[in-house]
Amino acid sequence: MEAPHHEAPAVTLKITVNSPERMGELGRRLAKLLRPGDLVMLTGELGAGKTTLTRGLGEGLGVRGAVTSPTFVIARVHPPLGDGPSLVHVDAYRLGGGLDEMEDLDLDVSLPESVIVVEWGDGKVEELSDDRLRVVIDRTVGDTAGGATDDAADEVREVTVTGLGARWADADLASLSA
Repeated sequence: MEAPHHEAPAVTLKITVNSPERMGELGRRLAKLLRPGDLVMLTGELGAGKTTLTRGLGEGLGVRGAVTSPTFVIARVHPPLGDGPSLVHVDAYRLGGGLDEMEDLDLDVSLPESVIVVEWGDGKVEELSDDRLRVVIDRTVGDTAGGATDDAADEVREVTVTGLGARWADADLASLSA
């Protein structure tokens, strides 16, 4: 009997990022791998660095406008300054219905010709594409015994990048940890 659901092959890379500057750098490196139609799902607690990563990504793609968290507008489109794709930055935190609601946003942009970055998209936007890049940003919490907190340790993030689907099977994810 055939399996009812085919799970896309996955490629995973773990990167330790130790400052907001490095998170932005990771975004710029990630931008070099992205092409129009790519879906990037960002997961991580508040303050983990999702917007910082996206800001670097926007710089790498060369889009117009400051990348800020789209929490209140839900989605923001950053048109390219040159020949590259638009960046569609979505905050799905308050999107209960997922995809339908996202289509209702009537984004003034063609998704197949854009790079789409979705914060808080888990369980909501997977249907957009079998091929997607899942980026999970975890805080690594240092030993705070004795009440002293190490500010530098507080900035450390463990970033897990997983490429799902044929699109990412042979992508050079290793270039991200350069």
